Amino acid sequence: MHFTLSEDIKAIQETARRFVQNEITPRVAEDEKNHTFQRDLVVKMGELGFYGCPIPEEYGGSDMGFLAHAVVTEEVAKVSGSLRAAFNMQTMGTAREIIQFGTEEQKLKYVPKLVSAEYLGCIGITEANAGSDVGSLKTKAVKKGNTYILSGSKNWITYAQVADVGVIYAYTDPSRKYKGMSAFIVDMHSKGIGTGPTAVKMGWNACPTGEIYFDDVEVPEENLLGGVEERGFECAMEGLNNTRLTAAAGAVGVCQGLIDEALNYAREREQFGRPIGQYQMVQDEIARMIVETEAARLLTYKCAMQKDEGMVGNTLETCMAKYYAADVASRVADGALRILGAYGYSSEYPVERLLRDAKLYQILEGSANVQKMIIAMDALGYRKANK
Repeated sequence: MHFTLSEDIKAIQETARRFVQNEITPRVAEDEKNHTFQRDLVVKMGELGFYGCPIPEEYGGSDMGFLAHAVVTEEVAKVSGSLRAAFNMQTMGTAREIIQFGTEEQKLKYVPKLVSAEYLGCIGITEANAGSDVGSLKTKAVKKGNTYILSGSKNWITYAQVADVGVIYAYTDPSRKYKGMSAFIVDMHSKGIGTGPTAVKMGWNACPTGEIYFDDVEVPEENLLGGVEERGFECAMEGLNNTRLTAAAGAVGVCQGLIDEALNYAREREQFGRPIGQYQMVQDEIARMIVETEAARLLTYKCAMQKDEGMVGNTLETCMAKYYAADVASRVADGALRILGAYGYSSEYPVERLLRDAKLYQILEGSANVQKMIIAMDALGYRKANK
């Protein structure tokens, strides 16, 4: 095993680090406070090639790989969970899914524009009664001539209100649960599509999240993902296998952001005549935060490297990385809050925002319990995760 990054990955990591420092950090607090969608920054990240790491060059990417994608995602997530979300909307949940399952025409038409952020993307799986149980979705697509008529609704959809194109899941044969599901590439400006915001969120406030309503929306048959019906469940599961890597990398990033803030504070804050970093109880907290974050980073990088080596269906390792990194993010957030005390609870310091960022990783792209179920069922031999 190799524990050093290539020169190419180090270079894009440094580019991402400078972008975060110069473009994101100066405005993140104000944009989060005002719920301002940072479309200009999303587009700039596309122009810098951040979304193209795991995308082949012929479709607008750099083909640098999944590890490069994880490293760049981590850098952005140190400061902004809202902008971390773009790596799923533009890359893993849309472009990569079309790369894996789409026709050549679909790849050429949509992937380069998603990677460049000319198009903003979204993923339409979750519904009011279909969260962890993807098979319970109610959205339907009925074939009529050379079009599909899409009807139903989605909720908790990232970029719902701003997306130009979405990968939307619906049943073409509701009588065949799971097996009757299909996926469609949908023009989100089509007649019959409406959107609205969800309830106010605890965090990620510069990231639009909303509901989508499909009122007899006409979708051309050439927009059926891959041109094949009833392959939707497979597409959704493989899509989650991608987006969970990005979530793991984001969780590692927010851990590092919290550690950096805690270290700075522990060096500067004095009590009883000396910096609090000199006290063993603070050192104990910091040491645990650092070690657990490094363990989460190694799980995440292992998952990414397996994908780079061709093992893109490494569901078990992806679930391990996502579950553990998200769990660590929550613990590290609590630790940083204990170190900063009242200041950690104040919006005067970034820890308050990063804590709210951290909590979401245990929910998105499959809850912690779903990840543990997959891991345990594999160990018990009930259902192997990697096929």
